[in-house]
Amino acid sequence: MKPILSKNRTYISSALLVVILQVVFQGTTVAQITDYLKIPGPLQVDTTTFHLAWSLNPSPNYVKQEYLPEGQSLEKFHSMVTIDFVKGHYTAEEVMKTKINELDALKKSNPIVNYKVYEKENEFILDFLLSQNSPDGEKVIIIERNVYRYHTINTKGKEGLLAFCVTERAYEDSIVNFLENLKANQRKLVNIVGTLKLPEPN
Repeated sequence: MKPILSKNRTYISSALLVVILQVVFQGTTVAQITDYLKIPGPLQVDTTTFHLAWSLNPSPNYVKQEYLPEGQSLEKFHSMVTIDFVKGHYTAEEVMKTKINELDALKKSNPIVNYKVYEKENEFILDFLLSQNSPDGEKVIIIERNVYRYHTINTKGKEGLLAFCVTERAYEDSIVNFLENLKANQRKLVNIVGTLKLPEPN
């Protein structure tokens, strides 16, 4: 798997499908967790087990589900799996480019934002870094790495686009070690996500 795109150019962000794959630093109150995608769980990614922690089904055509290891919370986590599924005829590349437009817009005000894109057998992997500053803007308090894999589905009478994401986060005092480890092992998570057998909605 080789990188085919790594850009720092800035674009105006497209509104098209942004809601599908938007990554936000959020605190969420969970009233009821429903497995809308009916994916057998828990999910296993490398040596970590993830349990369904939050789900959203705002329209008949779109579902988002988030998974966490035991002992972690949506308010403060170190690892997360996110699955987005949108019904319809979408290509992996067009949905990924929507996210890239968003990242390019973020980069206008945040130089830490950067990304790489990999292509494998008509799938795309988007590996990107985000950050969040303290309220006074004096220091970085969260670093977040996301590795998204975009996969088209056209089986069992279902047509749509599935985005599978593994997120890793570091907070304040652990950020330096996190970035040093990322530099030394940058391809590890990309390879894990790229070779994983993806769950499919039922």
